[in-house]
Amino acid sequence: MRRWLLISMAVFTQFQLRSQTLGGSTVFNFLKLPNAPQLTALGGINISQITNDIGLAYNNPALLRNNMHTQTQLSFNSLKGGLQQYHLMAGYHHEAINTDFALGVQFMNYGSVPKTDLSGNINGEFRPVDYVVQASASRQYMNKWHYGASFKFIHSSYGIYRSSGLALDIGISYYDSASLWQASFVAKNMGAQLTVYAGSEKEELPFDLQLGISKRLANAPLQFSITAWHLQRFDIRYEDTAFNEENGFEQNGKGKDFFLDKLFRHVVIGAQCYVTDKIELSLGYNHMRRKELNAGTQGNGLNGFSLGVGALFKKLQIRYARSWFQRNIAFNQFGLSLRMNDYLGTGK
Repeated sequence: MRRWLLISMAVFTQFQLRSQTLGGSTVFNFLKLPNAPQLTALGGINISQITNDIGLAYNNPALLRNNMHTQTQLSFNSLKGGLQQYHLMAGYHHEAINTDFALGVQFMNYGSVPKTDLSGNINGEFRPVDYVVQASASRQYMNKWHYGASFKFIHSSYGIYRSSGLALDIGISYYDSASLWQASFVAKNMGAQLTVYAGSEKEELPFDLQLGISKRLANAPLQFSITAWHLQRFDIRYEDTAFNEENGFEQNGKGKDFFLDKLFRHVVIGAQCYVTDKIELSLGYNHMRRKELNAGTQGNGLNGFSLGVGALFKKLQIRYARSWFQRNIAFNQFGLSLRMNDYLGTGK
């Protein structure tokens, strides 16, 4: 399995790095949305934090662990305009081959949309949807390493416009139980469209290279994380000249401040406080989100920030997260996690 993963990573990465686009010009961009409340609370991107939350393993298959056996997570996110995001994931540990598996589904519900002709006459309605089905596997290597892969089938349907694709995520994870350092690297969304939308050409998937580090303090109930994303390209500002000029976004700045802004757009910061063994508080900051979603020169004090709380009971985990995107616009995400064996009595 290790040899196959290394070969796959080399082939898919070579294919993906031929050309990269940013600023919304990729297809299936709903794949970028955080699937679980803990991930949302940590800034929307985190691949290194090792917990008993299977929702984090959705974004890095190397985070799957045997203590997630039969754990099932369901999360719900209410977005602006009545849009709804659902996520379901379940884990399984196979003792005979010492491998952890997981199956996940993410579904975007956009409600009903009027179907009109070129003159604007309403001729019924349709329900656009996006979804991805993901199968993951992870194994341990020596004492401190895990490696894993996720295979995705992606589908979008907007009336007569439909598209599907296949993608692969590959991740590695390191954990030192003595120093409490955690680190991970992930190559995400390596793949291509199988079918394209009617009247359009093939588009790229939202490929991403991510590197993350987390540190749990030994003498305090705190953990900190820093994640770097879009490592395959340094300048990741939105590349739409007309839009930037219309909304007052600076495009050709110079100097140290401009360099630092481009640098920190790659950085997402997260922190957690374990108030008790049953209560956790989370905080995150996403600089890219803050810069791109500010309305021109008008800022929002909380734009780019997120927070969350988790109640961790013996047989049930309840998590809530809130993230700010623009002035007076914040999204709420709820999640439940439980081990099916605790309720069905089917063994360990």
